[in-house]
Amino acid sequence: MEKAKMPREIWVLVAAALAVALGYGIVAPIIPQFARSFDVSVTAAGALTSVFAAMRIAFSTPGGKLIDMFGERKMYMAGILIVAISSAASGLAQNYTQLLILRGVGGIGSIFFSVSAMSLIIKLSPPGQRGRASSLYGSAFLLGNILGPSLGSLLAVWGLRLPFFIYAGTLMVSFFVILVALPEPHRQEVSKEGIEIRPMTVREAISSPTYRAVLVTSFSHAWTNMGVRLTMIPLATGVAMGYGEWVSGAALTAGAIGTAISLVVAGSWSDRYGRITVIVPGLVIAGIMTIVFGALDSPILLVAVALITGLGAGLIQPGQQGAVADVLDGRPGGKVVSTFQMAGDLGQIIGPLLAGLIADHFGYSYAFMISGAILIIAIVAWLPARGDSYRGYTRGEDG
Repeated sequence: MEKAKMPREIWVLVAAALAVALGYGIVAPIIPQFARSFDVSVTAAGALTSVFAAMRIAFSTPGGKLIDMFGERKMYMAGILIVAISSAASGLAQNYTQLLILRGVGGIGSIFFSVSAMSLIIKLSPPGQRGRASSLYGSAFLLGNILGPSLGSLLAVWGLRLPFFIYAGTLMVSFFVILVALPEPHRQEVSKEGIEIRPMTVREAISSPTYRAVLVTSFSHAWTNMGVRLTMIPLATGVAMGYGEWVSGAALTAGAIGTAISLVVAGSWSDRYGRITVIVPGLVIAGIMTIVFGALDSPILLVAVALITGLGAGLIQPGQQGAVADVLDGRPGGKVVSTFQMAGDLGQIIGPLLAGLIADHFGYSYAFMISGAILIIAIVAWLPARGDSYRGYTRGEDG
């Protein structure tokens, strides 16, 4: 049977994600420099990232409740507006305290629209294409995050405030794309049997071995692939190994390219062959290569291993989101989605901090070794989920 076309609404969400990611990619490298312009310490500059993530975590559960109450589309647009206003206001900040507060407000809006976006992907994707839809959405964010920093470095010559206004502009593009092109999704309140459909609670979801495995994987994946890799590679290659900036730039770019390549096929594979069949190899590849990275002293090998690490990392994300959709199985569940995202936020905060402490006391090789081991250990969480884990819809559909 011919594979069903991806719904138009998914492409609308992908276009909106690209606009958001492009703007964020432009402003993200500028934020620490802008903070330092207020004559604060490096630690204070780094706190801008921490407060953003901390507010995402603090408002994760309330955000899930609000999504269940008002719907994903409304909360997506509300979140986008909050981030846009806080970004524009950040460009007008007159001191560090104002900037810190505004970044915290941006974190609140971020969790609102990111959880809403994932909930919409889950609701609007055909059951047999949930993984592929997640891949498309993730690829849009990755593309924006790759292109954005290059544009940001070019725009920085016009001043450190301009990127904040550009980010606010791209967010408003996303807002109007959703406003004009995405109708309010139908909120099914009763099943075909006439039974009221209640939003799934986290307690219900946690009874599923697959959901428990997804939480562990989200934490581990964010710890290593989204946190440690981005923060520790520049430090390890520059400070510890003494290489030029081109090495860290090449390694990070190679990792992003590897992830992009995997995302092209990871979603479809997880739909066809099952989530666990794609996620576990991704954990193994990324985990082993992270450990190997810390033991190398050749720039060429470092870049090559970073590419392979990215290939492994790209296999993980679509399957995770697809698995959450499988657990919900058509039911609303804003709190279930927000808890999944909160696990990732925690990993992205804790991972770099502990890896930094390990690097300070024992060396960078141990920091990478433990971070790689975190990914490999996450495989254990999938053992109870083998029977519960999704096996793939498209195999049955295609005959």
